[in-house]
Amino acid sequence: MLKKLKEEVRQYLISRFDLPSIEEKLKGNELNKFINNIIKEVAAQKEIILSPAEHAKLLNEIMDELISLGPLKSLIEDPQISEIMVNGPGQIYVERNGRMELTNIKFDSQQHLLYTIEKIISATGRRVDESSPYVDFSLYDGSRVNIILPPLSLVGPVITIRKFSPEISKVEDLVRLGSLTQRMADFLISAIRAKLNIIFSGATGAGKTTTLNVLSSYIPNDERIVTIEDTAELRLHQEHIVRLETRPPNTEGRGEVTIRDLFKNSLRMRPNRIIIGEIRSGEALDLIQAICSGHTGSLAIVHANSPQDVISRVEMMISMSGINIPIWMIRKQIVNAIDLIVHLEQFLDGKRRITHLTEVRELKNDEITLTDLFRFEQEGIDKDGKIFGKWVTTGIRPLFLSEFQKRGIDLSPESFNP
Repeated sequence: MLKKLKEEVRQYLISRFDLPSIEEKLKGNELNKFINNIIKEVAAQKEIILSPAEHAKLLNEIMDELISLGPLKSLIEDPQISEIMVNGPGQIYVERNGRMELTNIKFDSQQHLLYTIEKIISATGRRVDESSPYVDFSLYDGSRVNIILPPLSLVGPVITIRKFSPEISKVEDLVRLGSLTQRMADFLISAIRAKLNIIFSGATGAGKTTTLNVLSSYIPNDERIVTIEDTAELRLHQEHIVRLETRPPNTEGRGEVTIRDLFKNSLRMRPNRIIIGEIRSGEALDLIQAICSGHTGSLAIVHANSPQDVISRVEMMISMSGINIPIWMIRKQIVNAIDLIVHLEQFLDGKRRITHLTEVRELKNDEITLTDLFRFEQEGIDKDGKIFGKWVTTGIRPLFLSEFQKRGIDLSPESFNP
């Protein structure tokens, strides 16, 4: 009975009121009184008599939905949860401390889930409906959201929320969490300040964006930074930042603005640094050419399974640019443009680690030579399922050390000793 009445109240509110404007106008006790009266009115219409306890429970649940995200509220507030996956109204998974688990939380119905989707998306200016059945966007706190609706999704509306973690803001936080060693951290900070061109790579959920976010905070405050993203996730704290975001096509299929469009425009904006949220296509060629023409210090993300796979994917994406370039010339430009690959993995125990710091070293017999400077070597798994191993320094000194000296970065060559 209570569940049915709650749905009736929800439908009453959706059909008769502009909920965002109500939330804006009514605060605290006023909103509470308003919802209280609606419950009484709907209960009277349906000839349902509620006990004081039932009335209070229903009021609290409706208020939770109005001022927060209903069933998702507790999951969003849990600091141990990094990802929330809603597979239709009856199934919600989370990633907690790096492990996937099914929760006992459910939505009352598909309508309840759709109502929550409207609530999540209302403040973003985006839309998701039959004509545009999937969408990516960021919440005010930097969390990334993807929504896809039926009939594309056969299990009902699906929400995937990757939560932004404010606890990871400095490289010391990554060291504390076991993502890298202090020695590696000192090297990466120096690499950022020396304006090396760095690719952050790994699979989905490996921690690429978080690591880029952290390291980009070491860009000097007097530089002009242009960020280019599909969905704004980067949270930089410097003063001089220009943030650009792509635009999907409208209902008529027009007006799309791609990463490549924004990148070409950014070159006319006098950037000291360009940061690309993710390279997916022909913009790889534009980035490589821009770096070769003097736009150093660029940072970008590439989905890849290994440092070697980064090179293969960049080659493939350059070939997608529509310009016919010989493979030897593509490789020569890649070697000239990319200095360092920071590769990350999420291990079986849920921990995210930088597994390779790899120099893009030289072109030898028309093949690109990569050299690991640091790498993680897994030694085993303990009885609790935790991975153990160690980071090793290969002892090879990178060819780009001269860039450190040129910019007055004090990094001893002994940093690379085994």
